[in-house]
Amino acid sequence: MARKTTGVTTKSRAAKEAKAAPSPKPRASRREQKPVSRKPPVFWGTWFTVLLLAALIGAAYYLKQQKDISANEPTPTSGTTFVFTPQDGLPSSIEVKPAEGETVRLALNDESVWALELPLEAEADQAQAQAAATQISALRLVSEVDVALDILGLEKPSFVITIGFTGDKQHILEVGDITPTHNGFYVRLDEKKTMIVALDGLSALLNLASFPPYVYTPTPSPLPPTGTPTPRISKTATSTP
Repeated sequence: MARKTTGVTTKSRAAKEAKAAPSPKPRASRREQKPVSRKPPVFWGTWFTVLLLAALIGAAYYLKQQKDISANEPTPTSGTTFVFTPQDGLPSSIEVKPAEGETVRLALNDESVWALELPLEAEADQAQAQAAATQISALRLVSEVDVALDILGLEKPSFVITIGFTGDKQHILEVGDITPTHNGFYVRLDEKKTMIVALDGLSALLNLASFPPYVYTPTPSPLPPTGTPTPRISKTATSTP
């Protein structure tokens, strides 16, 4: 009898515990589950890599340009070579046309005297005009180069110098950038030959655009007008009240 009682008691306890325990909630189906919002990841590493790559490409392009220019930098030579030769003759007209500003032109007239034609017709200072003509004959060729025009500043030149010579010859100099070593200008001669021309001689010609060789005429000081009557002093004394 004791064994039967024990078995019944164990079953009744198990039934009570089963009733007391909370029943598990049914799982929601995949359709009923709420979607979980996820923020897109920020790819900082990717953007940094792209920017770094762009900077490296830009630096490589710049260094390549400088390498191309440096490769064509002049090497010292024992002799001196000039842009124009005696066979070209002597300068008879000089025209300096800047990219921005007025064109200056001077030429020898029928009496072989330098005269200004642009920006207006006027008498020219003969010493300054002859000095500019002498600079043309003494323009020194430093070196010839073979680089793209845009790299040398010659795609849109800063100045265009047109020079007429005796014997009906004419040459055109297109002036670009100054060289990295500041020893000259990049110049294209007659739209054919690209070269470096010495800085000092060419600068004197370019200055004509800013300082045309006008004859300086001092302005006379104003004189007192003539024929003005001198005021007469009255002999009659005025008494003070």
